[in-house]
Amino acid sequence: MESKFKIILQDAEAVVARDPATHNRFQAFLLSSGLHAVICYRFCHWLWCRGWRLTARFLSQIVRFFTGIEIHPAARVGKGFFIDHGMGVVIGETAEIGDNVTLYHGATLGGTTVFDAEGKKIQKRHPTLKDNVIVGAGAKILGPVTIGNNVKIGANAVVLKDVAANKTVVGVPGHVVDKSLVKPEDFTAYGACAADKDPIECRIKWLEKEIAKIKKAKIK
Repeated sequence: MESKFKIILQDAEAVVARDPATHNRFQAFLLSSGLHAVICYRFCHWLWCRGWRLTARFLSQIVRFFTGIEIHPAARVGKGFFIDHGMGVVIGETAEIGDNVTLYHGATLGGTTVFDAEGKKIQKRHPTLKDNVIVGAGAKILGPVTIGNNVKIGANAVVLKDVAANKTVVGVPGHVVDKSLVKPEDFTAYGACAADKDPIECRIKWLEKEIAKIKKAKIK
C-alpha cells in the first residue's frame, strides 16, 4: 500500500499537471485551496477509519469553513485527485472516487435515500466515480450511480443514472452526447494542445468541435 505522503505528492502533481496557473509543487501546496482540502481530507479519513469519527467530522467542518470545500471523512478518494478552484464542492459520506479524477467548482456528489425491495434503506446513497473522470463546474451527480472510466460530465449537468465508460454527458437531466471511444492518454482537462500552439486558439477549436457534436446528436 502506498504511503499517505506519496499519495499527497501525487495529488500535488495532479494540480501542477492540470492547472495551467500552477507551475510547481511549491505553488500547489501554497496556493491551491483544492489541494489544501484534499490533504486535510486524507488526515480526517485516517481518523475516521480508526474510530475518531466526531473529531474527523469536526475537523472537516473547519476545513469547509476555510476552503469552501466539503468532503465527508468517510468518503473514499483515490490518488491524483484534483479540485480546481473548489468553492462549493460537496462530496458525500458514501461517495467513492477513483484515481486521477478532476472536479471543478460547485460540483456535488450528493446523496438520495434509496430503499430495497423490502423497504429498508440502502446505505450506499452517493455516487461512485471511476478513474479519469472530469466533473464540470456546477454539475450534480446524485444517488448511488456509477460513472465509468474517462467520462466527462458537462458544466451544470444533473446526472441521475449510471454512465458507461468513455462518454460525455450534458444537460438536465444528464444525457450522453458523445458515444465515441476516448483513449485515456487523450483525456485532458483543457484539451490537447501542442507546445508551439496558442492555448486559447486550441481551446476555441476544441469547443467548436464539442458544439458540432452536440448539434449532430440533436439532429439524430
